[in-house]
Amino acid sequence: MAKPAGSTSRRLLSRDERQASILRAAAVAFARAGFAATSMEDVAAEAGVTKLIVYRHFDSKEELYRAVLAGVSDRLRAEFVKGRNQPDDERHGFTARSILDVARENPAGFRLLTVHSAREPQFAADLAEFRGRGVALADELLAPMIPDPVIKAWATRAIVDYLVQSVNAWLEVGDAARDTEFVDLATAGLRGMVLPWVDPGKLPEDLRRAMTDVRRPASY
Repeated sequence: MAKPAGSTSRRLLSRDERQASILRAAAVAFARAGFAATSMEDVAAEAGVTKLIVYRHFDSKEELYRAVLAGVSDRLRAEFVKGRNQPDDERHGFTARSILDVARENPAGFRLLTVHSAREPQFAADLAEFRGRGVALADELLAPMIPDPVIKAWATRAIVDYLVQSVNAWLEVGDAARDTEFVDLATAGLRGMVLPWVDPGKLPEDLRRAMTDVRRPASY
């Protein structure tokens, strides 16, 4: 039977697709107005669905906010691990690139996790967990090179803050067409930070060459 003239067909989203759509809409709504000032109706309107559909996926506004944070945090960890496991000749800038890729994929969610959640006391633990993950990953990279535990603890936190703030600033003023240039510059800045902190005698050979020759890409 022919469809009536002017009618259009719409593909129904799977449960996972609908949930992902709601999470993206929630990130935008929460980042725009904050947790307290954003209602489930606001999220539903942003997602183009009814409030009932939002509640079918999330029992409360707090659960929804926390799900946005967890999703971005998990994506960051996955991208970082993927970059770290690449061959040495493909690892250049993987720390900055991993963070930027996730931020480009979900800019509102990234800002919600790294900026806005700090203003919401009920999500302080979520932010601390994310930062702790980043510090632990930085520690894995630096542990062999910085024997002083105090300097290492400070350096890992400084690196995480530098990378996150650099990406947020680039999202604000940068051009996506120049993202590769940003990765190169951010990585060069990271190398300049790290070099005075490490014990040169404990550097792996590839990093020693990269960090002492500014023309060579660093594999982090």
